[in-house]
Amino acid sequence: MNSFTYVSVTNVKQAIDERGGHAGSAFVAGGTNLLDDMKLGIERPEHLVDINALPLAKIEELPGGGLRIGAMVRNSDLAWDDRVRKQFPVLSEALLSGASAQLRNMATTGGNLLQRTRCYYFRDPSARCNKRQPGSGCDAIYGYNRIHAVLGTSDKCIATHPSDMCVALAAIDATIRVQGPKGERVIKTINDFYVPYGDDPAKENVLEPGELITAVDLQYQPWFTRSTYLKVRDRASYEFALSSAAVALNIDGGTIREARIALGGVATKPWRAFDAEKTLAGKKPGTDAYTAAAEAALAGAKPQKDNAFKIELCKRTIVRALETAAAIA
Repeated sequence: MNSFTYVSVTNVKQAIDERGGHAGSAFVAGGTNLLDDMKLGIERPEHLVDINALPLAKIEELPGGGLRIGAMVRNSDLAWDDRVRKQFPVLSEALLSGASAQLRNMATTGGNLLQRTRCYYFRDPSARCNKRQPGSGCDAIYGYNRIHAVLGTSDKCIATHPSDMCVALAAIDATIRVQGPKGERVIKTINDFYVPYGDDPAKENVLEPGELITAVDLQYQPWFTRSTYLKVRDRASYEFALSSAAVALNIDGGTIREARIALGGVATKPWRAFDAEKTLAGKKPGTDAYTAAAEAALAGAKPQKDNAFKIELCKRTIVRALETAAAIA
């Protein structure tokens, strides 16, 4: 690990000023991802700005029944909040399926949004990785790529996004609030927060230099209570997804009026399956409709030599998740 300076701050303006006053600086909260990457030599910040004391650790109610989740809310607190469990069960389930209890007690909402990939080659400083060192190449494409993405990939990068929480947030259209040197701004949906890999896989989101995530807003929809998160992985706990699905169904009069489907473990970002959602609108709940939606969700998938199994696995994950959601009273 490289040497670095450290400061703890107590308000948002101080955090932004401190970050902007030092080249090569980084915010640190729970540190469950950043500190790992620093130990591996992947991240080498020269100055750490500790934001744990910022007053951003509340879950507040919004007009209309929605929730504002402060960026410093710990994953455990968010998962077990009664309002989240009742109104947004898909989010609670996603959080509880991630990491371990100890890590969830430290990890924050804002930090989870900025989680880095667990690609073997990204985490190996001796390997070529366009995400870590733009223009160096991608050893994953011709290497062992069982855990890698089949959606959203490019000829520069095939790394998967690792978060469970963010897949659920994608399904329920979370809004992200940020503050930086130029003031406050709102990123309307999480789908607008992440960017395609394209020619620069190192650029993962739309945050500008020095910007700090301050909150995530969830808008209430009564039918989000009929939602669930299904995660398929190599072992039952403390493992990243090979495939996951966050789904919500609006069923009225025996017909699907609206659906939300987001996928994890198979894409370069939390993957909203818009085409799959469209196929469900107006259909009767059932295996035929769910299978058609799954086919639409994976229609553009591009497998690598070791991960073609993910396509069928993800289809089955979607079908099972929709069946589970439809059965919720």
